[in-house]
Amino acid sequence: MADSFSKKENFKKKVQKAKEKALKREERKTSNNKGKSLDDMIMYVDANGQLTSTPPDHAEREEIDINNIQLGAAPIEEEEVRKTGIITFFSEKGYGFITEDRSKENIFFHSNNCTELVKKGNKVSYEKEKSPKGFSAIDIKIVK
Repeated sequence: MADSFSKKENFKKKVQKAKEKALKREERKTSNNKGKSLDDMIMYVDANGQLTSTPPDHAEREEIDINNIQLGAAPIEEEEVRKTGIITFFSEKGYGFITEDRSKENIFFHSNNCTELVKKGNKVSYEKEKSPKGFSAIDIKIVK
């Protein structure tokens, strides 16, 4: 029994693909880039941080002082111990809130931590302390 036309065509395509695959394999073997000399692989970094194959100009080289190089995270600037703010709320029960001048953050305070008698609207200076429920103001003094 004779093969159909489509079977013959599929067989021809299969044989052609096998030939192409063998040619590609031979081409890869001949143009193999493995074993390059060290000189061919050297890359340089230019002033903008880009890789380049040309060596840098020594004339435009910038000298760097190694003492100015910072390792690790940026240093934490120390906060002022004494802060200022305005009393925005004061209850007859003896507690209130101070709005900090710089961060506009509300800080709780109690009248026991005041060195002078205070009222709503007074400009005060204070120290911030961590309490179980957040920050609170202590050593509160009126600023004149």
